[in-house]
Amino acid sequence: MAGILEAAPEATVLVNAAGTNRTGPARDYDLADWDFLFDVNVRATFAASQAFGRALLDREAKGAIVNLSSQMGTVGYPGRVAYCATKHAVEGMTKALGVEWAPHGIRVNAVAPTFVLTPMTKPMFEDPAFREDVLRRLPTRELATIDQVADAVRYLACDASGSVTGTVLRVDGGWTAW
Repeated sequence: MAGILEAAPEATVLVNAAGTNRTGPARDYDLADWDFLFDVNVRATFAASQAFGRALLDREAKGAIVNLSSQMGTVGYPGRVAYCATKHAVEGMTKALGVEWAPHGIRVNAVAPTFVLTPMTKPMFEDPAFREDVLRRLPTRELATIDQVADAVRYLACDASGSVTGTVLRVDGGWTAW
């Protein structure tokens, strides 16, 4: 983290986009996988936000932090107990930091996409039953695109969202509107 801040000492935007998933039934879920997901999805998000926020606070600068969550930060889904828990945590953290740092001109928000076809999700969508289950939950019947998610992040990072903090922008095809 120090290297990032040293390379861009005047940076005013941080996007926390690292994340991972390991699926499995809760009954048999490996605690090592649980810890790994919390380390990557929650702890790393907090550590980066804390370091970036501290740098902004130290120089009394305004800025924006955009965390990547998921529609799973609002709902549950079979076989994703740890992932859902981590994304719920990211959304709670986003709200708490958004409230704490707003008086200092630091906005903290999150983008919560639905499934996006990526190298990580491609193998899941090769299963026709899984693909149909996901699509039936999307009123749009379409997965989000990388560009749609990037556009949402861009909005929350720019001045057009100057009055938005502690908010989760869902790019979820209506998944959570049911």
